[in-house]
Amino acid sequence: MRELQDLQLLIDNAVTELKYPPYPAELYEPIYYILSMGGKRMRPALLLMACDLFGGDVEKALPPALAIEVFHNFTLMHDDIMDNAPLRRGKTTVHERWNQNAAILSGDVMLIEGYKLMMQVEDRLLRVILDIFNTTAVGVCEGQQLDMDFENRNNVKIDEYIYMIKLKTAVVLGGALKIGSILGGADMKDAELIAEFGENLGLAFQLQDDILDVYGSPEKFGKQVGGDIISNKKTYLLIKSLELADQQQTADLHKWIDTKNFDNHEKVEAVTSIYNAVQVKQHAETTMHEYADRAFEALEKINLPEENKQYLRDFADSLMVREY
Repeated sequence: MRELQDLQLLIDNAVTELKYPPYPAELYEPIYYILSMGGKRMRPALLLMACDLFGGDVEKALPPALAIEVFHNFTLMHDDIMDNAPLRRGKTTVHERWNQNAAILSGDVMLIEGYKLMMQVEDRLLRVILDIFNTTAVGVCEGQQLDMDFENRNNVKIDEYIYMIKLKTAVVLGGALKIGSILGGADMKDAELIAEFGENLGLAFQLQDDILDVYGSPEKFGKQVGGDIISNKKTYLLIKSLELADQQQTADLHKWIDTKNFDNHEKVEAVTSIYNAVQVKQHAETTMHEYADRAFEALEKINLPEENKQYLRDFADSLMVREY
């Protein structure tokens, strides 16, 4: 089995070799720019990993893996426009560096370039793989729409939130693993099980992210603690706290959500103290572990040698940070 870092490096090198026309420059330069920002390349690496686990040729699986990476970056480019974000991975976003229209059009071309890469799989698998890619892509767009809808709603329920993060985050992990496994020679039953593993792991990972945003140490995770609280992001912790809170706590939470001018530190402290009072961290951790367990249950059913299953277990453990 190839190590995950090796697969990520393989993707990194392949991304630098992608070639686009020099003209019109405003259409293609933003693509080079966003792809050069790096990132963990986790999604395409998962596709290669699944292919490798089932005994497939990793080199042959590179174009569809790149398709996943190009598609992922297309969604980031358009998300940044919607969020009006000035920075992505510490660098100026495409719409800020060029302009909004350039970012929209470049993103459109990226989506098409992603399909061109995906179409390099062998003909006998093309229809089934494009079908998975299409379902994944539509899911991500639906998830983004729901995420935006939730910004303007104060009555979001936990099951709605779980469904949204499943679409926005988890289906891409599941889709990448499913495509990779089919390229590696898996039958549809095993492909669906590894997708289930990926989706449930993705949900657990996102819930962990929600917890770490409030309870993680900034040194370890390189993020500002309480960023979600400051921006009123509808996370598991906020939604569940509104569900668990008494009348006074509910009023206090809404006061902080509605206040336009506030001291960041004061808001984070006040909201976190309500989270602590209703013990929301424990609820979030319980739900996170439920999804991690579901991932491992799906994994047990996959028809793979024990050492390959262990590789996936180790990978899942490395994603799920045990300490805060």
